[in-house]
Amino acid sequence: MLSVENLTKTFGGLTAVAGATFQIPEGRITGLIGPNGAGKTTTFNMIAGAMPPTSGKVAYLGDDITGIQTHRLFHRGVVRTFQIPHEFGRLTVLENLMVVPGAQPGENIFKVWLSPSRVRGREAEVLKRAEDTLAFLNLCHLRDELAQNLSGGQKKLLELGRTMMTDARLVLLDEPGAGVNPTLMKKLGEMIRRLNVERNYTFCIIEHDMDLIASLCDPVIVLAEGSVLMTGHFKDIRRDPRVLDAYLGGGEDD
Repeated sequence: MLSVENLTKTFGGLTAVAGATFQIPEGRITGLIGPNGAGKTTTFNMIAGAMPPTSGKVAYLGDDITGIQTHRLFHRGVVRTFQIPHEFGRLTVLENLMVVPGAQPGENIFKVWLSPSRVRGREAEVLKRAEDTLAFLNLCHLRDELAQNLSGGQKKLLELGRTMMTDARLVLLDEPGAGVNPTLMKKLGEMIRRLNVERNYTFCIIEHDMDLIASLCDPVIVLAEGSVLMTGHFKDIRRDPRVLDAYLGGGEDD
């Protein structure tokens, strides 16, 4: 689904990503791991259009999307989340979901005046989708809660829910497990797996929790110093001496 070729990003004299090349297969959950400073989030930012690469190419479904801005990729089915959730704190959980779908006629004041029935019809569709999303995530009890009052784990679920309000095909998850308690971590993993199996979402996940990576991801890509160290099954990666030295601290059970 996604192909990254010789992707490089430099900041002055610092090279954050150095010729990374890898593929994200369609219909799978791919893990992207590596030590702090390996270039994982910078790679995500370049794929998602948040920053242009210094060099290299990103192709999505065979089309060159290198440097295409995030809002344009959104309409092509490429969506990303963030390590720190970016919710609208003073909107309710339901409202956070309802603002996501693009091209809503109610956003145009002239259509509100001239086509009120169309506006109401589309709003009803969006409301139904938002309520179905809350039910899927078991967040119905928080429907009218302000998003700023949610726990860290609940905000991560809300971030995942917002991807469900789009026609996403490829979802880039940046550390979905960060700051999440073990109970919600398990729930979050189950939701990601269900979206992959039941709705055919393709995921790429940056994550430091190796249990989550092991339970969800195949293949797993290892970045180190901005380059791809290896790609493979997690059971093979966790035993590779290069990975143990670069990421797992030299101990197989770390």
